[in-house]
Amino acid sequence: MERIVAVDIGSVRVGVAVSDPFGSFAQALTVLSTKNDWIEELKKIMDTYRTTKLLVGLPLRTDGNEGPEALNIREIADNIVVRYPDLEIIFWDERFTTVIAQQSLLEGDVSRKGRKQRVDMVAASLLLQSYLDKGRSE
Repeated sequence: MERIVAVDIGSVRVGVAVSDPFGSFAQALTVLSTKNDWIEELKKIMDTYRTTKLLVGLPLRTDGNEGPEALNIREIADNIVVRYPDLEIIFWDERFTTVIAQQSLLEGDVSRKGRKQRVDMVAASLLLQSYLDKGRSE
């Protein structure tokens, strides 16, 4: 089975996670800065894990509808596909992943600075794990 890389795209940072080869578990991987060419860095990560599947967190509103934030993420995903047309983009509801990630880090007694540096990649791993869990239940 092909691994899946997941991203939680923010305005400052992009959290990245990857699945295990069997598609059972998500692992937080890294955080990329949007100040750099993070899409190129992401492609290198995807090449390292030999995957063409990119799970992109879609920030839906609490009522499940898409707002301007979701449209922005779809635009970014379109730009990724223009640069790398062989990628398969999968959108996945990311509601509350950042809040859950922050809570998990707080409960783990991670310092404020440590939480800021890790929250995005933990959110990406939660996003990916929910996708993997849904796939196993179907």
